[in-house]
This record gives sequence, C-alpha cells and structure tokens, in this order.
Amino acid sequence: MSETLTAPPRALIAGTISRVLTRVNAITEDGPGWTRPSYSALESAAHVVIEEEAKALGCEVRRDVAGNLFATLPGRDPSAKPLYIGSHLDTVSQGGAYDGQAGVIGALAVIAALRDQGITPASDIVLIVTRAEESVWFPVSYAGSRAGLGRLNPEDFDAKRSDTGLSLAEHLKMEGFDPDAVRDIVPPAPARFLEFHIEQGPVLDDAGEAYAVVDAVRGGLRYRNAQVHGTWAHSGGAPRVSRADAVVAMADLILAMDAVWARLLDAGHDLTVTFGKLDAASPQHAMAKVPGHAEFCLDLRSDEVAVLEEADAALQAEIARIEAARPGIRFELGEQSRSAPARLSPLMADFVAGGAAAQGDSPRRMLSGGGHDAAAFGAAGWDSVMVFIRNWNGSHCPEEAMDEADLARAVAAVYLAIVQESAG
Repeated sequence: MSETLTAPPRALIAGTISRVLTRVNAITEDGPGWTRPSYSALESAAHVVIEEEAKALGCEVRRDVAGNLFATLPGRDPSAKPLYIGSHLDTVSQGGAYDGQAGVIGALAVIAALRDQGITPASDIVLIVTRAEESVWFPVSYAGSRAGLGRLNPEDFDAKRSDTGLSLAEHLKMEGFDPDAVRDIVPPAPARFLEFHIEQGPVLDDAGEAYAVVDAVRGGLRYRNAQVHGTWAHSGGAPRVSRADAVVAMADLILAMDAVWARLLDAGHDLTVTFGKLDAASPQHAMAKVPGHAEFCLDLRSDEVAVLEEADAALQAEIARIEAARPGIRFELGEQSRSAPARLSPLMADFVAGGAAAQGDSPRRMLSGGGHDAAAFGAAGWDSVMVFIRNWNGSHCPEEAMDEADLARAVAAVYLAIVQESAG
C-alpha cells in the first residue's frame, strides 16, 4: 500500500481501545474502583495482556531488567530516532479505569492502525509500558521509568511500599527482577516519547474539547508523613490558655498555607497546596480529650522550582509562628520528597499538532498539574510530549471518566502525524 496520508481506520482504533481496556481492567483487587499496586503480581498480569496483544500485531517484545515492557514495530530506518509511545498500568488504591491504562492502550491502537493500513513508519515505533508510576506505593517519583533510564538514586531501592512495608528492591525480586542489575543500568540513548493520558482536571471538559497537547508538567514537593505533637488533656478541665491542641495547630497551619497559596497565585505564580491524610483518630483519642497528636501529608506543586522553594520557606515560617504562639506544640514534617517540573518538547508538540491538523483539529496547549512518566523522559534528555484526553468526575477515584471516542480521536491524530512523517 502507498504510504501517503492514509485515513485512520477509525473503527479498528475504537474497537482496539474498547476490547483491551476491558481486558486490562478485569485485573484488579476487590473493592471499589481499580487497584493494581506497583511491582505487584496484578501489575505484572496487566503487562502480560499487553504483551499478548503486541505479539498478535507482530511486534518484537522485550523487557528491561526493571520490568518495563517494550513492543517494537520496526521502521524503515533502524538508525532513525525511535518514537516510544506508552504509559503505566499500576493504579492508586481504588483508582479509576483510565489513568495510565488509557495511555498504554492508545499506544497499542496506534500500532494496530499502522499494521492494518500496511504502513511502515519512518522510524521504529515502540510501545512502552512502564512499571511503578504511581508514587503512592513507593515514595519514589516515576520509579519504573527512572529505573529504566538509569536515574534511580541508591536510597530509592530502600523505599518501603506503603501497604507491605517491603522495599522497592524486595518487590523487584518478588516480581522476578534483579535490583543489582537495575542499579547497573546504562542509560539508553535519548529518543522520542509520547504519552496519552487523561487530564486530571476539568479544563478540557469545561471547554468541550476532546484532547490537548501538554507542553509542561508541574513538579512536586511533598511531606508524606508529617506530625503535630501537642499535650493530651481533659476536654472539660483544660482552659484554652494552657492547651497545646494538636488538631487546632494543624488547622491553623492549613489555613495559613491556604493564604500563602492565594498570595502566590495573586502574584502570578503557578502553585497548588493540598493537605491530606488528616488523622487524629489513634486509639489515644477520645471524646473527652484535648488532642495531643495529629498526622497529615502535604503536597505542593508548581511549574517553577523557585515557587516550590518559596512555598516551602513560607511553610517553615508559618510553623515557627504557630509553635511560638502555642506553647507545647511541635511540628515534625519528616522526610521530604520531590519531583522536578518539566518543560516538554516543542518539536514533539508540533509533531502532534500536525497530525491533529490533518483531521481538522486544533488542540490547545496546556500544563499538566499531575506528574507523569513523560516528565521523567524529558528530564533524561528525551524529546517528550503528552496528549491529554478529556476527563470528568476527577481522577485517582473510581468515578474517573473518559469517552473512548475522545481517546480514539487523539490516537488518530498521532497516527496521522506518523503517516505524515513516513511520507516525508
């Protein structure tokens, strides 16, 4: 078949998306939503589904020593810079049906469309399924992709999984991988990376737009296990002036940081401030007690490192103020973890936009509030880009929503971009 601007096989794309999403999402723990922990047997089983589907399309399949899956559709020029397309299949606990898996299956649908139309791309197209993207399990950002890129830190291997208490190294072994081999990975030559992903906010849904091109990813600064120490007292006997109430101190900090957030937004900076895991329900707490202890986590995000630093400095200042104003109160933030903001590739954004234009679309360019594997590849020097798919009902929750037709339209745009490049 001539490798001209061939129309996308839209029915095949839609059918692939629907069928393989159903297969992957059948693999989950019991309970609401979908749960496939990072470096678990369930995550591994989901990888096997994609391996089977890729082999059926005639792809060459391999895994690296960290367990990341690669399925290659060979291109005309083996020396040309390959295009990797993919995402992850682990989920948060009781997460949604599309975060990660939509990106993997979108990549598979691109390859299926090229195969169906008999198109040999200019360069290799490599479907990639990363491990352990969701850092709720291990306090390590993009653990699988960074492992494959040779960019894990030595201490990352000791990070404990939140549900088992076992280390990343131990879970690697449990899934059949060698952590020592991962430590010795030689970083691969930078290539191109494209990730389909649902938007994790309401922008596209509010605008009535099916998909968008992402040109930047926020970084994060997190305190996962923060504590407030106060003094236990009798709720009826302790006067206000003498109390060291941990819950009141925690509330004071939350409201103070909300004001910091507003101030930095008013100054034109990008920032989000999120407190979570608010816990004053240990066995020591009771109706008749002034709380002497509380726990929380804090997630700061921005597209600028300087803003994260400014917000963190404000956090330290507010803690000092509260401790001075409330004798007996002491905050303990615990270990800090970070992920760097990432500016994605303008060339790759133009690549996607060219395919979109071929089907009459003009997707907006926007920022991603959540972190994604695309940021890890970008930080490693790859030409990296994301394609957001419209989502409603939030993300990281069972109610997560996506119209499969929106993903199919974005897949068609990338298919057309590859066809254009191949015809060039």
